[in-house]
Amino acid sequence: MSALNHERITKGLERMPHRALLYATGISREDMSKPFIGVATSWNDLIPGHVHMRTLERFIERGVFAAGGVSFFFGIPGICDGIAMGHEGMRYSLPLRELIADSVESVAMAHAFDGLVLLTNCDKITPGMLMGLMRLDLPGIVVTAGPMLTGNYRGRKLSLAKDTFEAIGRFKAGEIDAEELRELEMRACPGPGSCQGLYTANTMACVTEALGLSLPFCATAPAVEAEKLRIAQDSGHRIVELVKNGVTARGIANRRAFTNAIRVDMALGGSTNSVLHIPAIAHEAGVELPLELFDRISKDTPHLVSMQPGGNWCMEDLHRAGGIPAILSVLKGKLEDNTTVSGRTIRKIAAEGAVTDPQVIKTLSNAHSPEGGIAILKGNLAPEGAVVKQSAVKPEMRRFKGRAIVFDCEEDAMKAVMGGRVGRGSVIVVRYEGPKGGPGMREMLSLTAAIVGMGLADHVELITDGRFSGGTKGPCIGHISPEAMVGGPIALVKNGDMIEIDMPRRVLSVDLKAKEFAARLRKWKAPAPKVTTGYLVRYARMVTSASTGAICR
Repeated sequence: MSALNHERITKGLERMPHRALLYATGISREDMSKPFIGVATSWNDLIPGHVHMRTLERFIERGVFAAGGVSFFFGIPGICDGIAMGHEGMRYSLPLRELIADSVESVAMAHAFDGLVLLTNCDKITPGMLMGLMRLDLPGIVVTAGPMLTGNYRGRKLSLAKDTFEAIGRFKAGEIDAEELRELEMRACPGPGSCQGLYTANTMACVTEALGLSLPFCATAPAVEAEKLRIAQDSGHRIVELVKNGVTARGIANRRAFTNAIRVDMALGGSTNSVLHIPAIAHEAGVELPLELFDRISKDTPHLVSMQPGGNWCMEDLHRAGGIPAILSVLKGKLEDNTTVSGRTIRKIAAEGAVTDPQVIKTLSNAHSPEGGIAILKGNLAPEGAVVKQSAVKPEMRRFKGRAIVFDCEEDAMKAVMGGRVGRGSVIVVRYEGPKGGPGMREMLSLTAAIVGMGLADHVELITDGRFSGGTKGPCIGHISPEAMVGGPIALVKNGDMIEIDMPRRVLSVDLKAKEFAARLRKWKAPAPKVTTGYLVRYARMVTSASTGAICR
């Protein structure tokens, strides 16, 4: 083993004060020569996906010490997107990603860790930690804390998006009564873990495993099962070996790894938020991923698993069917070989993987669709691109023409939908909700779930410069770039304009001539910022377009 990184704070006469402070934490003289492993933990009492992490911390610690390392735990903030949804709190969800990356970088650099274990689970927390790790290029391993089990009501499986957010609209439409509503509220989320479908948290866990930065089965092993504890312990053991062998994060997360991760994401039909997070992580790793790459891979990757919210299967089903190794086994001919934190190559893991339930994981020849879950649309309404989860859109809604009904914020659109003021055949346009305009690019699960619950999903389409929860299904197109706040074409749309959506042709356009666009742009003025104090002001000033991953410069 070569010299350890932490020797810069422990070696030499001039480091006597540093050693004294470290001894004050309780470590021994013998510990001073062992690898120092930082464990970034996002445990808190706020997020269901994180409340059980104290036990996982113990098992990570066991693994680190068993392998001859010393663990140092430090906290990382977290936000539950479901709790933040539909109010001012959602403005902070995506911006938190940058704070997390900065936190991981700052603590690891200041304390000269030799390696990092990232204990994470939900939404922006996982990509934020990965961004910090990529900046540092230390040996690192990710432990995602596992998905929640499904709830149960009268023998029917329950999940968060379908049985709470969408249930609001079904109740409003008179499909369910108040008693069932109360039962769903209590039963939909039965315990710890990230929400059950292939929403953003679980999408990013699967992406992380496909990148090679988590041990096999880490993404899908349920939060409450002993298997997750063993993975945590093995991860603690493995990080010490990575340090001793000098295997760093960028040595694993190269362009081949990112290409494989995108392919797995497309095969699963993951959250559209992955199109924000994967490029942002890659950017920190020095790998540029143009938006077009997602579409190119999607066209060459069949959709293998029909997961909630668009399908019927949940994470526990995917795990029982073989997890990510099983997905890799089906895709093995399309993968680029690369090393992983396990010490095995991705093709080796694919060769060992096996589909144990062909009803859940299809073959290439009988896939749900010949294309992957996500499509990138372009046109005069989205010159830099827009994103749609096409796997969650019914085939008959993938081509659509309708008149625009325009809203300058999510709340106004929500009131119109719930008030029955959106007619069939409309294209709902929600703007000034992008990274700068939001600010923070709020998710709109409350709105999209209301559209489904009110029975409008087969009759209207929604387009926005904002974004959607991984729990969103239906014809919802987000990330329209450039956004309205910087004068993008979506800012110039008026009520009644005819909008065309053609997902197979990858087209999103409005029936306006360039001359009319130019005339409207001359009259356009950016509205006053919605937030004028605090962190979001700085964030809005630094953040870039959704087409770049909404990174900050």
